[in-house]
Amino acid sequence: MTHIKLRDTAVDVALKDIKNVHLSVYPPTGRVRISAPKRMRIDTIRVFAISKLDWIKQQQKTLREQERETPREYVDRESHYVWGKRYLLAISECDEPPSIELRHSRMLLRVRPRTDEDKRRALVEEWYREQMKEAVPPLLAQWQPLLGVRVDRFFVQRMKTKWGSCNHKARTIRLNTELAKKPAECLEYVVVHELVHLLEPTHNARFVALMDRFMPRWQFHRQVLNRLPVRREKWSY
Repeated sequence: MTHIKLRDTAVDVALKDIKNVHLSVYPPTGRVRISAPKRMRIDTIRVFAISKLDWIKQQQKTLREQERETPREYVDRESHYVWGKRYLLAISECDEPPSIELRHSRMLLRVRPRTDEDKRRALVEEWYREQMKEAVPPLLAQWQPLLGVRVDRFFVQRMKTKWGSCNHKARTIRLNTELAKKPAECLEYVVVHELVHLLEPTHNARFVALMDRFMPRWQFHRQVLNRLPVRREKWSY
């Protein structure tokens, strides 16, 4: 990894066996990373980064202003979100297997007596994972024929810097469990985004044109997703 400095902006540079230059700005603080072909000179990469500096600054400003979730303690009357709707946590202690049920505006969490916060957190996070596993297959069934692509496998996991990712060579996609908290349209946008990467691996003009063709309102969905509060934690990549 090489590092370059542009005024007050630090940029991490990774030289890889790739054809094109990729520029990314990562939450929560706006760290900048450029992936470039191995043959490309650092001076050339610096010139490219300078040409994108205004865009980098705008992305960093957006990320730093994005609202953060308050830390969750998994206690009664705490707010939790499912598919964009707010629920108040209601904890019931009983000698039965743990379970979660949505009832009107409440998220009913049944746990055994003396279940601590870490265990409650693990139960809720696993429940979110299951919601995602149920929601994704219908979206794949809908969108794969429209796009003319097919994934071999999808994975749902906690991701620290991305809403989703695609390995176009292995034909797999990964989706962030946090999407289960966001409006369903946001999950659909991310699924389509990753499926389009099977047609175009990079975020070039062709990728944008494909997104415009298949999901004309994709940029609106992206804006909604990026405006919503994100998990309060130390993000890394």
